[in-house]
Formats: sequence, C-alpha cells, structure tokens
Amino acid sequence: MDEAIDRTLDAVGPRLKRLRLNRGVTLTDLAAETGISTSTLSRLEAGLRRPTLEQLLPLARAHGVTIDELVDAPPTGDPRINLRAIPCGDGAVVLPLTRRPGGIQAYKFVLPTGNDDAEPDLRTHEGYDWVYVLNGTLRLVLGEHDLILRSGEAAEFDTRTPHWFGATGAGPVEFLSLIGRQGERAHVRAAPKQVPAE
Repeated sequence: MDEAIDRTLDAVGPRLKRLRLNRGVTLTDLAAETGISTSTLSRLEAGLRRPTLEQLLPLARAHGVTIDELVDAPPTGDPRINLRAIPCGDGAVVLPLTRRPGGIQAYKFVLPTGNDDAEPDLRTHEGYDWVYVLNGTLRLVLGEHDLILRSGEAAEFDTRTPHWFGATGAGPVEFLSLIGRQGERAHVRAAPKQVPAE
C-alpha cells in the first residue's frame, strides 16, 4: 500500500477520538448513534484497526463532518464550505460553518417562531459564546437577565453561566454563533436560581 495512504489511515484514529471528545460523547453513546460496537470504536480510535467506508459514513454523520475531513483529504482549491443542515427538532436547524475540529467553531442557527410563554430550559457548558443576530428577534436568557436581541445586535458570554436562547412569537430568527474551543461539549442542565419567599 502507498505510504501516503498508510499515513492518512493511521491519522484517522486520533482524529476520531478528538472529534468524539470535543463533542463530549462516550464510546457507548457513539456506538448507539452509529451502530458500531464500542470495542470496534475503541480499536479504531487507538489505531489498532483500519476504518472501512461502511464505518466512516456513520462516523462522519455522527460527528457532523465530511468523510474528507475524517481522512484529512487534501483541499481541492474550492473555498466554499459544504453547508449541511443538522435538524435539531421542533423545526430548528444548525449549519456548521467551520471545517476543522478544535478552536473556535462557527454555526448559523435558524429557529422557527417561538412561544413567548415557553419556560426556558437553562443550560451550561465549558466555553465562550459570541452571538450575532442576522434576521428576526432572538430571546437570550443569561443567568438572571432576559434579553431581546434584534437584527444587527450581538452578545458575548461565558457559557458556564446558565443560558438559553430561542425565537420570540414575532417570527423566526437567524443568528451566527461563535463558540470557544470547548463549547461543543454536551450541555448540563442547570436549574434557574430560586428566589426565597418573603
């Protein structure tokens, strides 16, 4: 086998592990998501087994990257980003705008019209977030603050602060989010601060 192909395949394991850890997912979670056994995933990440196309396809889908990114294929010279929408339920869609794992990650969020009476589900995670509203109105609940951001407005915050964002009843919202290096880890639920009764 060609030396360049050997080097490429040898680098896939560490890349798979880095992608999984950046997402904050366990081998067991990934096995459930992809249908690949935990032992096979472990051997792939350790470089003890070479990946097949049948394994790369579900792994790329699970990690939200292309197969080219998994194997670190050389750039084609085309600067366009392959925007692939990730449905998030309730009509919300996320478009990853960055190709490489690690560092600052950029996303475009498109959220359908919200319910102004909905109770926000505040969450926390490691990282730092910068949000810029492109169209519509974004409701950002950040700790004890309940903010409305309109087109052209921005916010930045430490994601360890309990937070939630969504569209208002005024209509859908589109916004950009730049998340610090560890911002892709799984969210941890954080109960809103209780005010003692007087």
